[in-house]
Amino acid sequence: MYPPELVKPMKDELTTVGFEELLSAEEVDKALSEKGTALVLVNSVCGCAAANARPGARMAIEHSKKPDHLYTVFAGVDTEATDKARQHMVPFPPSSPSMGLFKDGELVHMLERHHIEGRPAEMIAENLKAAFDEHC
Repeated sequence: MYPPELVKPMKDELTTVGFEELLSAEEVDKALSEKGTALVLVNSVCGCAAANARPGARMAIEHSKKPDHLYTVFAGVDTEATDKARQHMVPFPPSSPSMGLFKDGELVHMLERHHIEGRPAEMIAENLKAAFDEHC
């Protein structure tokens, strides 16, 4: 478990642009049972989250088409919520950072860590925007 003061800036990087933190399994299930589209970002303290995932997601949500809902869970901090979000992302193995796009509760697009690590934020944003164009 990471100290709250360490992860607060990493959480704020997403919540200040409209992502809602999900802190429990119940919150994850409720959020993903809603109609419409939802992007769930599994946040983490790693460098690829800071350099690629969070900036890429922030760029993507500036697109003309975007999900109805933006959610985030934090691996290593919000364990219960992260585990539940990952259950919704099966058959993909757990990884962080990662991002899943859901439509009416069904996973329709997934970015795993290996799609994020080593790729520029702009490339991640373009990937997400293409998914938003198709599903949102």
